[in-house]
Amino acid sequence: MNLARALYSLLTWAAQPLLRRKLRRRAQAEPGYAQAIAERFGHYQPPDLGRDGAGQWIWIHAVSLGETRAAALLLEPLRAHLPSMRVLLTHSTATGRAEGAKLLHPGDVQVWLPWDTPGAVQRFLEQFRPLVGILMETEVWPNLVAYCRQASIPLVLANARLNAKSFAGAQRWRSLSHPAYAGLSAVLAQTQEDAERLRRLGAPVTAIMGNLKFDVQPDAALLAQGAAWRVAAHRPILLLASAREGEEAQWLAQWRTQPDMRRYQWLIVPRHPQRFDAVAELLTQSGLQVARRSQWGERMPPRDADVWLGDSLGEMPLYYACAQVALLGGSFAPLGGQNLIEAAACACPVVVGPHSFNFAQAAEQACAVGAALRVTDMAQGVQQAMALAQHPRALAQARQAALAFAQAHRGAALASAQAIARLLVQADHH
Repeated sequence: MNLARALYSLLTWAAQPLLRRKLRRRAQAEPGYAQAIAERFGHYQPPDLGRDGAGQWIWIHAVSLGETRAAALLLEPLRAHLPSMRVLLTHSTATGRAEGAKLLHPGDVQVWLPWDTPGAVQRFLEQFRPLVGILMETEVWPNLVAYCRQASIPLVLANARLNAKSFAGAQRWRSLSHPAYAGLSAVLAQTQEDAERLRRLGAPVTAIMGNLKFDVQPDAALLAQGAAWRVAAHRPILLLASAREGEEAQWLAQWRTQPDMRRYQWLIVPRHPQRFDAVAELLTQSGLQVARRSQWGERMPPRDADVWLGDSLGEMPLYYACAQVALLGGSFAPLGGQNLIEAAACACPVVVGPHSFNFAQAAEQACAVGAALRVTDMAQGVQQAMALAQHPRALAQARQAALAFAQAHRGAALASAQAIARLLVQADHH
């Protein structure tokens, strides 16, 4: 163990009480964080869990909701290539774990990924001894990689991305990050830019696959329900999708200064469920009539509300399908933007703010083909969304461009599954 990782290991070990305190706090808003806390520290129950599956587990780590949905797209072709596989699915967030539970087949197991201390990681690997580990998108942990390498467990970073900000941070801690990236067995990058940054950190980039999320197939029933809402609404519906903290306040500032916004039905969907109540309170205290999705159930949305609040999980296709245009959350605050691919798959054009570094290439490509519009701030974003909604021909062209954009980039899931299956064959021969 080099000096950098030794210091890192000491810090992660010392931070365990802080982690426990953080989990208790998060559990007050999201009870899922109180579940199986011992697993976070490498203690899995019952003690013999996984022993009869030792050497058979295909382990996939999907940290949160977005990564879990990407893992779902990869799992289908993986199961087709490896029909006898048993899945070990790990997460770090409550929303990821809740979504991941839907992906389990008989014989599969779902647990928390342990905190990255030497002891916890070693207990995890000794418990399950997976055939291969598949880390989704960005999850490279120094001890996890080091002990997998020591145990001859190949690690694949799938759907891999690394934005310029994260690359700069990794460069600052090169003595820690370089061995971690170099210790991976294979990296399947989303874009050429991601591949170049990852290679500069020592990662073994074996292919550029594109983004798995282009393979999403939105739920047909949700799309139909959303279309019915759109037809029944008495005014155009505009969506603030996957809004992050501070963006609802930006939107409210425009509501106060742009009277034309009242000619539209606004739908706001916060990115994180623990913020649903706070956003509802913010809007209500500002004098708006708010109707919460959780309260109208199967009925048509109420017409007399200024804002519909999408306080539900798993219904983004419904929200995108009912909206004429969406403002992309996370792109109006300096947070890098949320994924616009799902919106495109639902034929919903998006307005992208100035911050889209998390999905830089997808945002650029979407803008280039007319599936998205780039703006400099929320004021311009609201104006562009309203303007597009008022021009049926331009809106129809943007909707068609969005759908074509999503369909043109599919195929990464199958290609990634094939690459992982080949890696397993090679590891088996060794």
